[in-house]
Parts: sequence; structure tokens; C-alpha cells
Amino acid sequence: MTVHQHGRYSTPVEDLPSRAVPEAAVGRLAIYLRVLTSMIEQGVTTMSSEELAGAAGVNSATLRKDLSYVGSYGTRGVGYDTAKLVEHIEQLLGLTRHHSVAVVGIGNLGHALANYGGFPDRGFPVTALFDVDEDLVGIPVGGLPVDHVNTIPEVCAEREVTIGVICTPASAAQIVCDLLVAGGVRCILNFAPVMLQVPSDVEVRRVDLAVELQILSFYQARRSPGPRAGAAPVDPVAVIR
Repeated sequence: MTVHQHGRYSTPVEDLPSRAVPEAAVGRLAIYLRVLTSMIEQGVTTMSSEELAGAAGVNSATLRKDLSYVGSYGTRGVGYDTAKLVEHIEQLLGLTRHHSVAVVGIGNLGHALANYGGFPDRGFPVTALFDVDEDLVGIPVGGLPVDHVNTIPEVCAEREVTIGVICTPASAAQIVCDLLVAGGVRCILNFAPVMLQVPSDVEVRRVDLAVELQILSFYQARRSPGPRAGAAPVDPVAVIR
């Protein structure tokens, strides 16, 4: 255990006992990291638990429980050192390690992700793009040429891709997933509206935008009488592809 100034006790992440971090806590830690990074950019050096909890949309008890996983407890009457807390959270989330991202399916969504500057800024550079369309292969998108999906295993292994992002139609997603796994990719972010079958050592996060919009529609329906007469339903999946 390390003693910091002002009497704060903090255990380095690498010295913490091995214990599972709940998935919900991992998601909140990512939110704390975003809030803290924004505060640091504004010149904020310390934050109280109440301030950080309020900015992240949680209560103080939840915040303190979550931060116990990174071994940071703050200083009574002073708060959390924002820079130190960012360092601890980044270590726990694995953000101090090298990451390399491949995007498969350069349609509307894939094209937008390939051009998104926020990924490299946060330690997730896009290093490979893939599509099945021969008219796209070899064409640079975001400064990176598109490779054919058939080369996924070789290219991903060569470029040490750690995260694969699937933006293909549902019918192609499983094939693409298998190719990514064959290339050594063990973390996959899936935007296709389908459940993927993967080995036990592969982590898949599914982002179904249609489902998310339907959930928002539920909450909106509870606040308003209903859709405008004559309004045509919109297929959000068709819009983003």
C-alpha cells in the first residue's frame, strides 16, 4: 500500500488482489474516465466524490464502491486527484496497453467509424479496414486503404489487431467474426443485428442501434400521446447502412 500526500491511502492497481470487476462497474468506470478527462482539460486538479458522482450520474456510494476496484480512495476534505485517478482507471481498463482496431464493412456506419478521430485520441487507432466490394478494395478511407475480407486473418495477425468492429449485414457477420478470430482477434464489437457464436476466450459486445432506439421509443411513448398521424415508421438499421 502506498501513502500519498494529505494522508490518502491508495493501492497500486498491479498490487490489488485478483477479483472480478462487475460488468456494470466497468461501464461506469469508463464514464468516470470520460468525465475526469474532460475536467482535466478544463484545468480541474481535484474533484470531490459528490462532484464526480453527480457529473457521472451515479450516487456517491456507487462511485466509492466502483473506485475501490482501482485502489483509489481520495482524501477527506480534498477529494480525488483527477490525474492520479485517470491513471488508475486507465490501468484497470487496459488502456495503457497497445490496441489496434479493424473495421469490417465500409458502408455508411463503417465509413463513419473509419473516419472518426476520437478512436486514436483515446488509444484505439484504426489500423485495418475490410470490405467485400471490389470497388472499395484499395481505396483509402480515412487515409487507410481498404483490404478484401478474405485477407482478414493475415492482415489482422500482421498488424496485431486486438479489437474487431463488425459493421456488415447480419448475413455476413458470423463469417466475418470467424475470420477475425482466425486472425487472433479476441475482442469484437458487433453492430450487426445477430448473435455471434465465438470461442470461450473471445469477448463480444453487441451494439444493436435499432433495439436502443426502440427502448428510447418506449420512454418517449410514456411522455407523449403517440406518433403524428400519417408519420411513416423509420428503419434505423437501414438508415445507417
